[in-house]
Amino acid sequence: MPIRVRFAPSPTGALHIGGARTALYSWLYARSQGGVFILRIEDTDRERSTVDSTHSILRGMEWLGLDWDEGPNIGGNYGPYYQTERLHIYKEFAEQLIKEGKAYSCFCTPEELEKKRKDAAARKEAPKYDNSCRKLSEAEIKSKLEGGISKVIRFMLPPIGETIVHDLIRGDVVFQNEVLDDFVILKSDGFPTYNFACAIDDHLMEISHVIRGDDHLSNTPRQILLFQAFGWKIPKFAHLPMILGKDKTRLSKRHGATSVIDYQAMGYLPEAVLNYIVKLGWGHGDQEIFSRQELIDKFTLKGISKNPAVFDFDKLNWLNGKYIRSILPERLVDLCEPLLIDAYGNHDINYIRKVVLAFHDRLTLIPDIVPLSRYFFTDEFEFDQAAIEKYFKSAENIQLLAILKKQLAELEPFDHSSIEAVFKGLAQELGKKLGEIIHPARLALTGTLQSPPMYDVVEILGKEKVVQRIGKAIKQCIP
Repeated sequence: MPIRVRFAPSPTGALHIGGARTALYSWLYARSQGGVFILRIEDTDRERSTVDSTHSILRGMEWLGLDWDEGPNIGGNYGPYYQTERLHIYKEFAEQLIKEGKAYSCFCTPEELEKKRKDAAARKEAPKYDNSCRKLSEAEIKSKLEGGISKVIRFMLPPIGETIVHDLIRGDVVFQNEVLDDFVILKSDGFPTYNFACAIDDHLMEISHVIRGDDHLSNTPRQILLFQAFGWKIPKFAHLPMILGKDKTRLSKRHGATSVIDYQAMGYLPEAVLNYIVKLGWGHGDQEIFSRQELIDKFTLKGISKNPAVFDFDKLNWLNGKYIRSILPERLVDLCEPLLIDAYGNHDINYIRKVVLAFHDRLTLIPDIVPLSRYFFTDEFEFDQAAIEKYFKSAENIQLLAILKKQLAELEPFDHSSIEAVFKGLAQELGKKLGEIIHPARLALTGTLQSPPMYDVVEILGKEKVVQRIGKAIKQCIP
């Protein structure tokens, strides 16, 4: 059987980290096996599904580079790929089950069902449906239908026995049929329930492997029973462990951004997010950083852990910094330029490029470029007070800055090698260590003791700005 793996999100919100991991593992398995990756939108939740959420999911997938072979905007031989466009299919299969005596009409009202649940709870029994409509005669059913009484369709569950989920990650998981109930497969509005539509579509789309979160594990026996009722081949299942926050509770919005699109806005690179997500439950030895092709080559379901993964922003930030340092300069400039223009106004692109590249090995998140580079775009910056006490309260350092200002003002050409020669020559002339020259100069030019290499800073700022700032520092800080 060909390998066909699907990712089937419900568009009730944006693509979150857990969903992105499911999509990634499904995509990797399909790609590693030379199979087909299908995207199916399960939009039958009429109250919560939105077009905006669908678009957000598609944007998130595209940003991560998880391309699909069949699905929205692409099509395929097994469509439609939106469940709301397949309602007639679910109706036909529900009618088939009724004809075969494997499903039946249920006319119980919501009020009656609520009372049954409360009565069961009072008896300390599981709150499951009591199968009362199973016992209706054909005449009773006909009468209720002719009377226009609202109905749902329920699957007729085997009352005894067990259903075994042969899970590729967890091993065999056994469910006793007696703890399940005759679940609804078609609602009164003609829309299918999740389990029914999912089973029908997985069969018709010839899905070979279902990879999804372990929150779906309780749904799987119901879907298996539906496959068995139709006499269909059951796909292989792999249920992924949950993702926890650092407080060891299930990852949620309170742990930080959970939408993939949020991470893009926060300044993460898609390849860094992808690399981090894949490590939330899967590993290959001690390797931490993987190219996309390496992931395809090395990914196996056997490498997935049974234990929950813990989301750690510090680790993600470390990875993102690694990836930023590895990307091409032109791409980094393209990412940073709009942020800098928005913060500091229009500047010459060559100047922006020099500034950005000076911070290439210092960024953790792309937006970090704005606060870090402030002194390159404005004279309005504050001096580090502790540094002032250390480097600007000494008459010796003020004299040193005055000499440096004069030599830089006379320097021609004003380039990196000439600037370096001035600093080293002054240190030798005054009998000082090079750092004793650089630290007060850095403070005068940037207001801080943390910056790119001093000679780069001086060259980028240019002679006029450098001379002006050193002079201003001398005037402001003479003890």
